Amino acid sequence: MLCRREDSQNKMARSYSQIPKIQLGKKGLTENFFQMLMNCFKNHKNVKIAILPGAEEERKNIKEISQKIVDKLGKNYTSRVIGFTIVVKKWRNAKD
Repeated sequence: MLCRREDSQNKMARSYSQIPKIQLGKKGLTENFFQMLMNCFKNHKNVKIAILPGAEEERKNIKEISQKIVDKLGKNYTSRVIGFTIVVKKWRNAKD
């Protein structure tokens, strides 16, 4: 039994580390950024966006950036802010 549990923990760790990561720099939300983001969503359900210090220094403004990203992507996407990282998730059906 212990071997199966260890295997499932390793599988979870591997799947978590395979989430693509994008950096948002001082140029902000550009068309190239959104193209790169959409390319990541062709193969993955989740994408991590790291906000670099040149882009934004205050955490409350990162929530606004997160909302702008979700608004631009559409209703099938949601986001969560964790520190200076935004995790965007793609859903099959639109969320209200």
